[in-house]
Amino acid sequence: MTKKEYELAQLNVGLTLAKSDDPTMAGFYDNLDRINALAEASPGFVWRLQSDEGNATDIKLFDNELMIVNASVWESKDALFQFVYRSAHKDFVKQRKQWFAQWDGPHMVLWWVEKGVRPTPEEAKARLEYLAKNGPTPHAFTFRSMFPAPDE
Repeated sequence: MTKKEYELAQLNVGLTLAKSDDPTMAGFYDNLDRINALAEASPGFVWRLQSDEGNATDIKLFDNELMIVNASVWESKDALFQFVYRSAHKDFVKQRKQWFAQWDGPHMVLWWVEKGVRPTPEEAKARLEYLAKNGPTPHAFTFRSMFPAPDE
């Protein structure tokens, strides 16, 4: 029997301080294409959620129009961690208070998917809601509460 291979899926959400066309959000939206290109060029990157416009910020999963989402799949936890916290993306993360409000609940969820599987936005939202309700489990977790891939 062939052992299944897994990749790491992630969803992160943000409650923006204003609509995308508001000048206070320019620093975020003006850099979005650059950050997305950085992700795609990063070792271990597999896939990211995109609309026809090339990003995920106009995909609405929540009733609040200021809530934006980003989902992606990576070869490993280390690959995702390196992009988020060790690449130029980290400078973007450090500026998040300029663009995002506090949000009651987790802003990121991780889970394992079989290699080649691409999560739907609805599945990603369900994983975030599961994490908020149940805390970290192998079904939905965070960097701080990592679970190994199935069969590891």
